[in-house]
Amino acid sequence: MDESTLFEIGSISKTITVALAAYAAETGALRWDAAPGRYITELKASALDRVSLLNLATHTTGGMPLQLSDDVKIDADLIAYFRKWTPPSPPGSVRTYANPSIGLLGLVTARAMKGQFAVLVREHVTRPLGLQRTFHDVPKAEQPHYAQGYTRDGKPVRVSMAPLATEAYGLRTTARDLLRFVEAQLGLIDVSPTLQRALSATQVGRFLAGPMTQALIWEWYPLPVSDDDLAVGNGDAMVLKPTPVTRLDPPRAPPADSLVTKTGATNGFGAYVAFIPGRKIGLVLMANRNHPTAVRLTLAKQVFTALNVQGIPAQ
Repeated sequence: MDESTLFEIGSISKTITVALAAYAAETGALRWDAAPGRYITELKASALDRVSLLNLATHTTGGMPLQLSDDVKIDADLIAYFRKWTPPSPPGSVRTYANPSIGLLGLVTARAMKGQFAVLVREHVTRPLGLQRTFHDVPKAEQPHYAQGYTRDGKPVRVSMAPLATEAYGLRTTARDLLRFVEAQLGLIDVSPTLQRALSATQVGRFLAGPMTQALIWEWYPLPVSDDDLAVGNGDAMVLKPTPVTRLDPPRAPPADSLVTKTGATNGFGAYVAFIPGRKIGLVLMANRNHPTAVRLTLAKQVFTALNVQGIPAQ
């Protein structure tokens, strides 16, 4: 493996999806307080009328499930699925980590911008940021660089591109590109003012969920942060169970001394991104095996310790 190796990054893909949505908001193509049906008219007069695009971007839909149901086999099934769905809790009251919600945000953004999602990402996010080897569909010429992934018990596997995979967890990229994306989040590369505002907007906290502040997909913790808080914020319960939230009014940008993070995994890959805005420092971890989140966190803390970063528990 080397700097040209392509890795699946799983849910870190969501940070790219929400960057496109934030760009659309900055250009007036969509509004965060609008319901999905404003842009996908087939979803009007459904329970989603009570759900805002902000809810989709913050996992606060009221209980959208982690995955689509098994009867959603093709893209054509999606509209019927979303029309039938009803939130078990009031939108904005609980955080439930979900692929369908960010996937729907991707569909809404594409409809609002009158384009095809992957093309819009390339035109307005990855290409302007100089992410030259970040792909939803790996080109034939890049296939030799695509790492083989392995499950936790060592079986070879690669991601299956099911409905909403492109929008929710389907990106493949290199360590160099992902680190450049972190540099863009830190304001260290030259991008258009509109795109930079969009990236900054994705980091703004909207809800408190336990020890973690939920921004637009990104999650952050004021420093110093304890081992216990990181464990809770990245634990199975935070992914698999509803977590009560408190809305931040007004929304809150991450403090200069805060840890902004996102985990990502597929069946055969594991990844982690973290950065500290005020210190202009960040890291990316990428592996072609689905190591548990706790293992990735431990390694990240070891790296930060080696870099003499204060406020993050040493291992």
